[in-house]
Amino acid sequence: MTETMQNEDHVMSIRVYYEDTDVGGIVYYANYLKFAERARTELLRSQGIENGELMRDDRVAFAVRECHADYIKPAKLDDALEVRTRVTEISGASLRMAQDVVRDGNILVVMNVRLACMDIDTGNPKRLPNVVKDRLGSFKVHTKLSGE
Repeated sequence: MTETMQNEDHVMSIRVYYEDTDVGGIVYYANYLKFAERARTELLRSQGIENGELMRDDRVAFAVRECHADYIKPAKLDDALEVRTRVTEISGASLRMAQDVVRDGNILVVMNVRLACMDIDTGNPKRLPNVVKDRLGSFKVHTKLSGE
């Protein structure tokens, strides 16, 4: 796995393995959600934000509140993919991110995800820690990815 920044996008490279596919060698639809989750985690990590530290020190975690996925083309066994992630909105207790799964410059899947910040002790919504707002604020953009 490699990762880079391209413009306002965080880009994580992944390879499709046998375990990601069905018997026909096509990526099972739910695995794109796993790819996207890993990419969001790596975007946070690239900014010095560790989920484990947020849970331990701030007693917060992110939960997917809303997810929309548009499956355009299939990925296949051994494909080299990129998951491009862009922060599109930061509010008091949530984040919105747009994510594209891309192969050779072609968009395969477009996802829009809303993450809610929640108190891990009560399960209630909780304001984003300042470190998250400060470090992700520089990536906040109001435009969407090309597939939207």
